[in-house]
Amino acid sequence: MTESLFGAPKIPLDNLSLIEKAAPNLILWAVPAMIFFTAIEILITYVQEKPYYEKQETIGSVLVGLGSLAVGATLKFALLFAVVWLYNQLPWRMSLNWWTFIPCYVIFDLCSYWAHRISHEQRFWWATHVVHHSGERYNLSVSFRLSWIQNLKTIFFLPVALIGFHPIIFFTTNQVAVLFQFWVHTEYIRRMPPWVEYIFATPSNHRVHHGSQPKYIDKNYGATFIFWDRIFGTYQLEEEPPIYGITTNISNKANPLMINFHEVADIIKDVKGAKGLRKKLFYIFGSPIKVDEEKKRNAAERKISEVA
Repeated sequence: MTESLFGAPKIPLDNLSLIEKAAPNLILWAVPAMIFFTAIEILITYVQEKPYYEKQETIGSVLVGLGSLAVGATLKFALLFAVVWLYNQLPWRMSLNWWTFIPCYVIFDLCSYWAHRISHEQRFWWATHVVHHSGERYNLSVSFRLSWIQNLKTIFFLPVALIGFHPIIFFTTNQVAVLFQFWVHTEYIRRMPPWVEYIFATPSNHRVHHGSQPKYIDKNYGATFIFWDRIFGTYQLEEEPPIYGITTNISNKANPLMINFHEVADIIKDVKGAKGLRKKLFYIFGSPIKVDEEKKRNAAERKISEVA
């Protein structure tokens, strides 16, 4: 078993096009189905007169999603080259076996938990993720809100590549993990059987993650498996209905550039106005919550001084 699994031959870099063709483009294939189910949810919402969709916000989600697909297609070959090159440097390269998808997925999801958590705890990484939380409605179209600069977080998945999984397994795992998160963005699926809620990131568990109430903020990071949150102490049960959005919601809800880069622009503005290196670093890498609190406190103090 060891001889047949490890020590796979290197992949010639001039054969990358063959690897690219062999790695199924699951996300692109799934787009029609995602659009179909989103349209069904919109129709049901309209018929039932539920407040789950808002026109401008939905337009923004669709435009962000289209841009995300374009960015992914543009970077696909470069990411493939990097993963294959790294794979070739490892003496413990795994051969292409379908069952290696299972351990790869579990390890990938663990890395996803920490990438997600750090994206909430440090403002620099929050700028690559805030796009997904900027919607004030919770529906299937929210799953389209993937930042155009989210590929910066690829660095958090280096451990998966360093274990030696075959590049086709690596990229298939990544796509399945992204697609899994589509169905959890809905109000229509309520609580599922207890064992499902205990293991998986269900709609109920993920609604908590999108909630802006203090008890819900920075909870339930799990992408596929919610037991990571139970292990690392970030689990929160859905109790009262979540209030969606971010602490300071954006005004132009249909503009994909605003949705993607408003936090980046704010970071640049804050750093320029900050005095001293320590404060500048705080505005770049500090907790988004603490940064927001300080900015609101400074604004209140300025208002008081103006009145005085």
